[in-house]
Amino acid sequence: MRITLIYPCMGRRPGKRYVRSWQMEPLPAAHLAGLTPRDVELRFYDDRMEPIPYDEPTDLVAITVETYTARRSYQIASEYRRRGIPVVMGGFHPTLVTDEVLDYAEAVVAGEAEELWPRVVEDFRSGRLQRLYRTEKRPDITHTMPDRRIFAGKDYLPFALVEAGRGCPLKCEFCSIQTCFSATQTHRGIPEIVEEVRQMSRRTKLFFFVDDNIIAHIEFARELFRALIPLGIKWVAQASVNMTADEELLALMRRSGCIGVLIGFESLDPKNLACMNKGFNTRFGDPGEAIARLHKHGMVLYATFVFGYDHDTAESFRHTIDFCIRNRIFMVAFNHCTPFPGTPLYARLQQEGRLLYDKWWLDPRYKYGQVPYRTPVPPDQVQAECVKARKKFYGPLSVLYRMRNRANVPDLFMLRNFLFINGLLRIEATQRENYPLGDLGFQGELMKVGA
Repeated sequence: MRITLIYPCMGRRPGKRYVRSWQMEPLPAAHLAGLTPRDVELRFYDDRMEPIPYDEPTDLVAITVETYTARRSYQIASEYRRRGIPVVMGGFHPTLVTDEVLDYAEAVVAGEAEELWPRVVEDFRSGRLQRLYRTEKRPDITHTMPDRRIFAGKDYLPFALVEAGRGCPLKCEFCSIQTCFSATQTHRGIPEIVEEVRQMSRRTKLFFFVDDNIIAHIEFARELFRALIPLGIKWVAQASVNMTADEELLALMRRSGCIGVLIGFESLDPKNLACMNKGFNTRFGDPGEAIARLHKHGMVLYATFVFGYDHDTAESFRHTIDFCIRNRIFMVAFNHCTPFPGTPLYARLQQEGRLLYDKWWLDPRYKYGQVPYRTPVPPDQVQAECVKARKKFYGPLSVLYRMRNRANVPDLFMLRNFLFINGLLRIEATQRENYPLGDLGFQGELMKVGA
């Protein structure tokens, strides 16, 4: 039996190269490969960097779908459906809006794949593929191990992605993660994580733990960090700001090889944070003090901010940019807030009649970077100010000023990374804007199941 795994791109402008910073290893595809019976012949195609050979013989196609890639995923499914090849879809978007995705796939996996994907494969092999596979409870992921052999020969960014835990116990209003996993977090076994890292450290010493909040369960995090110390790796991860209040934890992270963290500050306005259900950000002191503690321990910061919340004003942009430069942050994301389906934010905006599209992710008028709902600052201005913020933050004067932070540039390795990342993000400050959702070269209509 032959199965084709596909990781879709967000969209494509014919003849244009895809955005480089979006080309990281797609870990969900490797997890599916690790769950697939060994007698199945697997092929994997990454739509972001290679053409999909629709006419290559295969029995079943599996596509991992996120909200931003939904339209492109339905285009790919339509091409296979015209050739009589059945399609299975899974991932965050099918979990959030299952009924929609059922229109474009012969089978949908809603929820985590550990228990469901082997059933899908066996049901298809037996000729009894079901329309919907849904998890009733969170599966045990202790022994989950991805199979990265499917990535051979592909030019991904030069660091390895690892999952230690899945989900987050926090309930931020805009976050689809808390919806998908019911604000809970599960963990893989630490021996499995260490073995995976040890194997990959033969080809790279730089790792990205993709956990939504790596310190959500402090004792697990401490045990993991202690286990990483002998491996001699460098790693980055995502975490909540409360980690910065624990000096002992910061020291342990640094000893284990942590060189930086992504923290969602999201807003400097306490009223916005309260609206986001993210008021916990204000419990740990001034954000500038939190950044200083990170820098003291030799770790850099990737800070994220979102605009378009109810207490934002035109002044919010300038205030945030100045704060980020003044605190010499390594890198920053300035984006508008996105209402993902299934989140409390989406439900609230829908109830308030503020959504500008019925389903922005499928509407051909919508482009990446546009604000799909009515905001206090006009949506077009929010989009323009986000671009201006990126251009200023990644401009030459800002880069030179932020280089004068020993945490950012302690050695030649980090100097190269600092200049490469800041240069890349300056180029992409406008390259990402108004990017299409779906391939503009796609011909025909989206083909629904049974049509």
